[in-house]
Amino acid sequence: MNRQAAVLAGGCFWCLEAVFLEVKGVLSVESGYCGGTLRDPRYEEVCGGRTGHAEAVRIEFDADRVAYRDLLGVFFGIHDPTTVDRQGHDVGSQYRSAIFFVDAGQQREAQQTIAQLERDAVFDAPIVTQVVALGDWYPAEPYHQRYFERNPHQGYCAAVVAPKVAKFRRQFAQLRDGP
Repeated sequence: MNRQAAVLAGGCFWCLEAVFLEVKGVLSVESGYCGGTLRDPRYEEVCGGRTGHAEAVRIEFDADRVAYRDLLGVFFGIHDPTTVDRQGHDVGSQYRSAIFFVDAGQQREAQQTIAQLERDAVFDAPIVTQVVALGDWYPAEPYHQRYFERNPHQGYCAAVVAPKVAKFRRQFAQLRDGP
């Protein structure tokens, strides 16, 4: 097994977690916070927008089964990388689009992916996704882990998370783990 990690931020971490849990080769997904200044931030502090942290997911994956580039493809396919500090009605720097690379190879891959998406004019506006080195990672509180799985009928999950999962299933069927 070729175990690697990827850290991505693209709005609410419940959305990203729910999607990446369905990707073949993904071993685990943990919701958490990174990119900020406060040590051991809590959800309420991050939501206040003053800590500098982004809601993000840390994905452990088997690179022999799914490539980092494929994870980036899913990432760009399920969120809007053209809005600064915003995903839909979620507004604030904690909802920014960011790729937190763990090594130079991931940095290069992220930059090449963005450049290709720009060349192909995939989006109607410029991509504003930050590509930054991963600093400290802080797991979110336990009640955030596997949130959609445990709360599929909660209002936000039904209105926002479920459509993203459905979009992933339609667009990335070849990357799904299971039926």
